[in-house]
Amino acid sequence: MQRIGSFRRKSRHKLQKDARRKGKISLTRYFQAFNDGDKVFLLAEPAVHEGMYFPRFHGRSGIITGKRGKCYHVRISDMDKEKVLIVHPAHLKRC
Repeated sequence: MQRIGSFRRKSRHKLQKDARRKGKISLTRYFQAFNDGDKVFLLAEPAVHEGMYFPRFHGRSGIITGKRGKCYHVRISDMDKEKVLIVHPAHLKRC
C-alpha cells in the first residue's frame, strides 16, 4: 500500500527539539566539515529540512565515505546490509 505524505509524517517526537535547543541553529554546526573515514552520529536537526535522512536511522552511527555538493555520503549498517545516506552536515555530530 502506498504511503500518503512525506517521511516526516508520524515523527512528532523524533523530530522535535527540547526546550533548551529551540531557536536559531549554530552556524558552526551548519557549516562543519568532515573528512573521509570520520565516524559520525546521525542526529536530525528539525529546523533544517534539506539533506535530512529517513527518521528510521535517527541515532545511528556511520562513517563518512564521500561528498556530494554540500552533503556527505554516510555509510551505515542497517540490520546486515550496508547503506549509504546523503546527509547535510547540520544532521551530523562527530563521535
